[in-house]
Amino acid sequence: MATLPVAAELQELAPEGGEVYKQGSVAQLVLRTFTKNKLAVAGVAIVVFMVLFCFVGPLVYHTDQVYTNIMDSNEAPSGAHLLGTDNNGYDILGRLMVGGQSSIEIGLAVAAMATCFGVVYGAVSGYFGKIVDVVMMRIVDILLAVPIVFLFIFVATTLTPNGSPLWVLIVVLAGLSWLGPARLVRGETLSLRTREYVSAVKVMGGRSRRVVFRHIIPNAIGTIVVNATFQVADAILVLAILQFLGFSLPPPTATWGQMLSQGSSFLSDGYWWQVYPALVAIILVVVAFNFIGDALRDSFEVRLQER
Repeated sequence: MATLPVAAELQELAPEGGEVYKQGSVAQLVLRTFTKNKLAVAGVAIVVFMVLFCFVGPLVYHTDQVYTNIMDSNEAPSGAHLLGTDNNGYDILGRLMVGGQSSIEIGLAVAAMATCFGVVYGAVSGYFGKIVDVVMMRIVDILLAVPIVFLFIFVATTLTPNGSPLWVLIVVLAGLSWLGPARLVRGETLSLRTREYVSAVKVMGGRSRRVVFRHIIPNAIGTIVVNATFQVADAILVLAILQFLGFSLPPPTATWGQMLSQGSSFLSDGYWWQVYPALVAIILVVVAFNFIGDALRDSFEVRLQER
């Protein structure tokens, strides 16, 4: 019977993950703060527009993005091709849509993989502490010490340089991106593991796995969501860099980075339409996700201040 007060205390302190406030009020607070940020609203509008442009646009604007047509290569923008054609005769506007599909899908997949692995890694490291934390964080420090430019060049020149399967690009980018989430969540965990509800779970005999996945990670959700948003932008940008260095998807698959890399070879000939559309698309999406991430960070900070 001695455990009943502890159980009641745990229920009061941390119903489903340690929250001491109503979920509806939290969502309203976060949403209200987010919508006050005009740049964030503009970022959401840009992301929605680009998703519709890439995934719905090809259903309206039909182009052949499989077979080359050398007879129509390097044509300037016109009524027949609104943004011109590239050196293979592909319609640039249509290729921008198809390339955006790959870029956005890869960005989201990389963000999901890097965030999931980094969150679990950081939470385990911070929760157990001592030698476990020392070893796990030294691994992260060693990987962070490797110059990122060197990694880009190494990846671009060694892994299937003639065109890489989609899963290879996702794994490579996720392997370069999980270190940040791991360090952030580890820092959050060092603070959360000392909270009363975590101590109550331990007193009740809760296993470490339950503490980590049911109480620590859910209470670090603000940091996780914000970082995941930045991860999407970073993945799209890093993908463009890798493909500019030659690490690309096999043809005829296209991405914005691949279009930028191929078009840069013809920029000196005056074929600006082969470079600037893809460049503008990359900048818009990366900046939009950064605006959203900044606003989410501010929103979750307000939530913590209200608690």
